[in-house]
Amino acid sequence: MQKCQLTGKGKQYGSNVSFSQRHTKKVWKPNLQKKTIMVDGKKLTLKISTQAIRTLKKKGLLV
Repeated sequence: MQKCQLTGKGKQYGSNVSFSQRHTKKVWKPNLQKKTIMVDGKKLTLKISTQAIRTLKKKGLLV
C-alpha cells in the first residue's frame, strides 16, 4: 500500500483533463523511500515520504 508510515500521506485521486475537456481518472502516489532511523538505540526501517525526510533533516533528527 502506498502510505507514509510516519505522516500517513497516501494516494490522491483526481482527473486528467485533456484539451477537449475529457475527464479520465488519475491517481497521484507519494514518493516513498526506505530509510533506516535510530530510535532508542534500535534501527527501524520505515517507508517514508521524501517530504518527511526533508522535515526530519531540517529538525536534525536524520543525519
